[in-house]
Amino acid sequence: MTDQAAMSESKAGFAFPWWALLIQGIAATLLGLLLIAYPARATITLVYFIGWWWIVSGIFELGSLFVDRTAWGWKLFSGILGLLAGAYIVGAPLIGTAIVLGTVTLLLGINGMILGVVDIVRAFQGAGWGKGALGALSFILGAVIAFNFTEFASALPWVWGVFAVIFGIAAIVGSFSAKKAQA
Repeated sequence: MTDQAAMSESKAGFAFPWWALLIQGIAATLLGLLLIAYPARATITLVYFIGWWWIVSGIFELGSLFVDRTAWGWKLFSGILGLLAGAYIVGAPLIGTAIVLGTVTLLLGINGMILGVVDIVRAFQGAGWGKGALGALSFILGAVIAFNFTEFASALPWVWGVFAVIFGIAAIVGSFSAKKAQA
């Protein structure tokens, strides 16, 4: 079978090999199961890899300044920030993991509050009382998470794990559907 025959076409015309989706699905499922079974160790390892990713990304961002100087200020800022954040996490993985989990949880809470306000405003603009009720619920839950983010941060690895397993299974099923569509 040629590489061309092994590709599936999306609606946007982007060719993606079915087996790559399968590998992605298997990896996500395994990562999700590890996050559920061993949340502390898996999360520390995951954040440690993120730290290395930020270091490498920061180096490439700074290196790109020698090739393309457009938006050089943002490139310099993001490159240095990536290097510093990555080095901190790699140097102190336990504290770095706590900071990452706390920050993500706080941002999720703030996001819930913002989306809640948007839905409440839409309800007053005619979207209906249901939209307003969901907006109020979203705002309240977001506020509870944002103002108690340290308690909720410990649950984040399990949440990530469940979503990773769901995504992984969906990707595995999708890969077989893409392979079948080629035949």
